[in-house]
Amino acid sequence: MSEPLCDNTALPVALRRTPRLVRGVVLFLVLVVLAPSLRAQQIIAEPQVVQTSIQPKPHNPTKALLLSLVPGAGQIYNGQAWKIPIIYGALGGVGYFVYTNYTNMMAFKNEYLHRVNGGTPQMEGYTTYPNSSIYNLYQSNNKNFQLFVIISAAVYGLNLIDAYVFGHLYDFQVNDDLSLRLSPSLAPDLRNPYGLSPALQLTFNF
Repeated sequence: MSEPLCDNTALPVALRRTPRLVRGVVLFLVLVVLAPSLRAQQIIAEPQVVQTSIQPKPHNPTKALLLSLVPGAGQIYNGQAWKIPIIYGALGGVGYFVYTNYTNMMAFKNEYLHRVNGGTPQMEGYTTYPNSSIYNLYQSNNKNFQLFVIISAAVYGLNLIDAYVFGHLYDFQVNDDLSLRLSPSLAPDLRNPYGLSPALQLTFNF
């Protein structure tokens, strides 16, 4: 009994198609395996750019206070340079009176000591004044000198306080809509039988 013969015409076609199918499957597997690594290489090659913003340093009231040890420097730091003429004008004014009263005080003191030690009057314009008057003028100028020293210290202290306080208020925002409005309203009133009385309501926007 003879075995059935194979289909010789169909076999070569299948053999020819098999390698193409295998190549397609292998190529697909290679792409599946390599795709994640290619993606990772792309991420590494193209790092993300992180945008950072430089924050300005906050305004420091203590720094304004220390700078104002030189009068006006703290005001410049606070953006209030227009105060410098006022500060130096005040310091210059009290400084003038300190110097004037000190000079007069020392002149009357030396004149008085010169007289009580047996000397003749020599201070121009005051030769006819008695010793008691010269002493009183010395005391008066001495008191004025001490007073203006205190005032000059106060002006200098105000310069420090001004720089420190406005250093704290540097970032304080004030609304441009500053308005004052009056409107009628009703207010509780126990004396009124209705319990209410007409009133005016004051509204201040800032």
